[in-house]
Amino acid sequence: MSRYSLFSLIRNGLSNHERWPRAWRSPEPQPEYDVVVVGGGGHGLATAYYLAKEHGVKRVAVLEKGWVGGGNTARNTTIVRSNYLWDESSQLYEKAMQLWEGLSQTLNYNVMFSQRGVMNLAHTLQDVRDTQRRISANRYNGVDGEWLTPAQVKEIVPYINLDCRYPVLGASFQRRGGVARHDAVAWGYARAADRLGVDIIENCPVTGIRREDGQVLGVETGKGYIKAAKVAVVAAGHSSVIADMAGIRLPLESHPLQALVSEPLKPVLDTVVMSNAVHAYISQSDKGDLVIGAGIDQYVGYAQRGSFHLIESTLQAIVEMFPIFSRVRMNRQWGGIVDVSPDACPIISTTPIKGLYFNCGWGTGGFKATPGSGWVFAYTVANNAPHRLNAPFSLTRFETGHLIDEHGAAAVAH
Repeated sequence: MSRYSLFSLIRNGLSNHERWPRAWRSPEPQPEYDVVVVGGGGHGLATAYYLAKEHGVKRVAVLEKGWVGGGNTARNTTIVRSNYLWDESSQLYEKAMQLWEGLSQTLNYNVMFSQRGVMNLAHTLQDVRDTQRRISANRYNGVDGEWLTPAQVKEIVPYINLDCRYPVLGASFQRRGGVARHDAVAWGYARAADRLGVDIIENCPVTGIRREDGQVLGVETGKGYIKAAKVAVVAAGHSSVIADMAGIRLPLESHPLQALVSEPLKPVLDTVVMSNAVHAYISQSDKGDLVIGAGIDQYVGYAQRGSFHLIESTLQAIVEMFPIFSRVRMNRQWGGIVDVSPDACPIISTTPIKGLYFNCGWGTGGFKATPGSGWVFAYTVANNAPHRLNAPFSLTRFETGHLIDEHGAAAVAH
C-alpha cells in the first residue's frame, strides 16, 4: 500500500483521483489468530496497530460488529486534553497527548489534531480553589497548565459573557489541548494497522467467548468460530455485555451521552471552552460548525440518542455564556454510549480468565485517550502484565479499594 505524500497526491491528481488504492483490505476471517481485538473503534484499532508495530505480534484481527469507527469514535465532541487531577490519570492522559502530537506523522494520515487550547471555566470560589489545585498538580506531573483571570479569558474568547448566571471568575488553560477529527483517527489507525498485516473484519459481531479450564480459546462470531490464544475486548458501552459472555461481571453502567452540532459559521471561536457549573462545552470545527457537548442522561441504556430536557438545558447554558449564538440553528444531535465505572476511571486489565483482557470504563473521557489507551493495552496483552501507566487501572482496585476518583476532579470529566 502506497504512502500518502505530495508526490502521490500529484500522481493521482493526474488520473482524476481514480486510482487511489483502498485504505485497508476487507478480508474474510482466518480460522485462527494470535490475538483477536473485539471492537473496531479508535481504541481497538490503536491496540491492534501497537500490537503489530511495537510488539511484533504477527496474526492480529480486529472484529467490528458494524463499520470501522461507527460507534463512540464517531459520537463524541473530539476534545483532547491531559489536565486530569490525580497522578495516575494525569500520567496516562499525558502519554496519550505525547502520542497525539506526532500521530499524523506516525500514521502517515492527517488526523487534523489542532492544539488550539482547552479552557475550563471557574464560576465559584470553590471552582477557583479546585482549578488552581488541579493546575498545580498538573505542573507537578509535567503537564502544562495556567490560570487565567477573567480579563485574560475575555482576551482569548472575546464573545464570552463573563457576567452570566454563573459569573466567570477565571479559568484553567491547557494550550497543548485541542481537538482532532474523530473519523480520521479511526481511519488512520485502520490504514496503518492494515499495512502491518492486521485483518480488519467489519460486520462481524461477537456472539460468544469460548473458554476451558480458565483459559480463553476463541470467539464465536457472526462469521463463525475464530480460535485465538488471546482476546482483547475494547467495546466501550457494550463491554459489560461481552464480559457476561465469559461469566465476568464488570462494575460498569452504560449511559447515553449527548452532543449537538450547529449550522456552519464563519470562524469565531478558536479554542475549546468548558464549564462544569452549567455543564456545557463548545468548540468550532474546521467546517465552521459549533460542536456542543452536554452531560450524560441519568438512565441506563444503549440508545444512541438522549433526552430533550438535557438538550434544552445545555443550549440555555451556551446562550447564557455566548449570547452571540442565540440565533444559531442546530443541525443535528446524537448520543454515544458511555461506560462509567464507580471512580470515573478506565479499566485496562487482565482478568481471572487467562488470555482475556478488557479495556473499558472510559466514561466520557475515551476519545482523548485513544493513542495512549491503545499503547498501554497492547503492552498489557503482549506481555500478559500491565505497563506501569495502566497498572493502577486494574480490575482488582475494586476489591482492594485503591480507587482513583476523577468524578469532576478535572473540572468537567470529558
